[in-house]
Amino acid sequence: MRPHFRTFQRQPRIRINQLIRVPEVFLIDSDGKPLGVMSAGEAQAVARGRMLDLVEVAPNARPPVCKILDYGKYKYELAKKEKDSKKGSSGTSKLKELQLHLSIDAHDYQIKLKRAEDFLWKGMKVRFNLLLRGRENIHKELAVDLMRRVRDDLGHVGTADQEIKPIGRSIVLILLPLPAQKRTRKYTEEGEGETV
Repeated sequence: MRPHFRTFQRQPRIRINQLIRVPEVFLIDSDGKPLGVMSAGEAQAVARGRMLDLVEVAPNARPPVCKILDYGKYKYELAKKEKDSKKGSSGTSKLKELQLHLSIDAHDYQIKLKRAEDFLWKGMKVRFNLLLRGRENIHKELAVDLMRRVRDDLGHVGTADQEIKPIGRSIVLILLPLPAQKRTRKYTEEGEGETV
C-alpha cells in the first residue's frame, strides 16, 4: 500500500540579501578579496551599492561567510558543477554484454570482436557471457579456452577484470578498457562501428 503523502527531498536553501538575519557576517568582495567582519545591514548596503546580491556561501562558519556576487550566475554555476559531477561518475560504469556460444562460427566470432573492440575503444566495460547448453556442459575446458582466446584477441584495447570463471552453466569474462593512449584498433577503423 502506498503512503498517502509524498516525501520531497528538500535542497539546502541559499540565503540571500534580506534573508540573511544574523547580526554579523564575514564579507568577501566579488573579486575574492576579504572585506572583514561587519553587520549584515552594512554588508547588504555594500552589495546594493554595487548592484549585486549578498549571498551566504558558508552558513556554518562563525560568523557566517557572505560574498557579493550575481545570484543568478552563482546558481547557474552550482547547477553546472552538480551536472558535471553526475556526468563524470556515470560515464565510466557503462557495461555492455555480449553473448557467445561454444559452437560459434568464425565470422560471428569476428563480428563479436569488432563490437567489443568498439565498446572498449569508447571506454565502456564489456562482459562476455558464454552459456553452456545440454551436453556442452561436459566441455567446460573448451569454453574456458574460447574465453581465453577472446581475452587475448582483445588485449590491444582491454584487459581482463578478473580470471575467467564459470558461474552456474555459463562462463563469464569482463574486460576493462585500457587507458586511452594505450588502446589500438585492430578489427575496426575509426569511423566504422559507430551505429550500435
